[in-house]
Amino acid sequence: MTSTAEPTLASLRAQLTGSLLTLGDAGYDVARSVWNGEIDRRPAVVVRPAGPADVAAALAYAREAGLDVSVRGGGHNFGGAAVVDGGLCLDLSSLQAISVDPESRTARVGGGATWAQLDAATQEHALAVPGGTVSHTGVGGLTLGGGFGWLSGKHGLSCDNLLSAEVVTAGGEVLRASAGEHPDLFWALRGGGGNFGVVTEFEFRLHPVGPLVHLGLFFWGIEDGAAALRQARDVLETLPPEMGVLVAGLNAPPAPFVPEQHHFRPGYALLIAGFEGEEHHADAIRGARSGPAPLFEFVSPIPYVELQRMIDDAAPWGILGYEKAAFVDGFTDEVVEVIADFLPRKTSPMSIMPIFSMRGAFTEADEAATAFGGARRTSLAVNIAAIAAEAEPFAADRAWVREFWEALVPFSSNSAGYVNFMAEYEADRIRASYGPEKYERLARIKAQYDPRNVFHHNANIPPAE
Repeated sequence: MTSTAEPTLASLRAQLTGSLLTLGDAGYDVARSVWNGEIDRRPAVVVRPAGPADVAAALAYAREAGLDVSVRGGGHNFGGAAVVDGGLCLDLSSLQAISVDPESRTARVGGGATWAQLDAATQEHALAVPGGTVSHTGVGGLTLGGGFGWLSGKHGLSCDNLLSAEVVTAGGEVLRASAGEHPDLFWALRGGGGNFGVVTEFEFRLHPVGPLVHLGLFFWGIEDGAAALRQARDVLETLPPEMGVLVAGLNAPPAPFVPEQHHFRPGYALLIAGFEGEEHHADAIRGARSGPAPLFEFVSPIPYVELQRMIDDAAPWGILGYEKAAFVDGFTDEVVEVIADFLPRKTSPMSIMPIFSMRGAFTEADEAATAFGGARRTSLAVNIAAIAAEAEPFAADRAWVREFWEALVPFSSNSAGYVNFMAEYEADRIRASYGPEKYERLARIKAQYDPRNVFHHNANIPPAE
């Protein structure tokens, strides 16, 4: 920071109710940290706002000082979009207040809250917002990009359940976006990512869920790949659409429910979550036992909050990570063949291939109602993630991810995938992920609310000219 900028920085510090951190300050390294340990960036300034006024002041300072701006919600993005070298990082971890109204079944959530925090607050009333599958993911990033997980079949995407949002625009204006106020901005926020402003508060619709749900987990060895995937295909065809389903290629964890001889064994898991009681779940999972016998199974009631953090240990904070994803039309024989060929080639035991079955409420939502892209009626989202603790296996698996993805592309209805599953933001893939009509509408809205493209450290949609 030059001497001419120091007085401006001092003035910003004086304006803030929240805190300001620079290199050398206590807490600076924590504030700049993100989930992906490969990312090591040093912002010139980190602002932890106490509210929207602090965000507006920070944006004004960044504009005057000519600094790039990034926004850190949960910090869980694979590409590290939350932090930028030499710029200004708005660290929203200071905005984690959550207020639940069980009567109206709504919740107001600070822009820096995580899903673990939101789940804990809403489950006190046996309510939930559809979220993701890793609990330390930020509410903000997941929702703005779409947000699917265990409840997508029953209640849709996170963004489908957004009722309103408090937004600070690039020009410092504080707006409330909803169906009745700034409806164009509200449409864009639901799937269009962080392109349109800094969301300091979300308001969600809640649904009765839990506190206990039911889980069935079935695991087959890597040598049974094609048979296991075909079995998963057959089971998916019989399951009620409201059930949560995840098919994963992974190494079995050293969990208490896994027989010791199978700890760390590579293979395929089929996980089926039910929200309608034990009998309903038992009927639904019966098909999982009708084909090739799994190496082990785990069927049990489980607290909803435990379901939400079940795979947290597969993605610990500070690990090295890289991912690509594609939508495919189902477990066709060709897709099964590609997966069964490529999964055994991974090097790191932590690398994982979660496949999300897009079902029920997800497919029934009005495609035009939100900005979310990616073809709602596509049946499977295949996410291929290289995760490792050391550089050598990580480099090997990053190459594996890219080769695996290239092999899937010929069988993909949308090889661009999903913006929340991108480690690299190639402009053509971002455009393709929304399709031309939505992308052009988003670009026009971007031109209205962020004409200078201040918010571009994301799956960026440049403003229309």
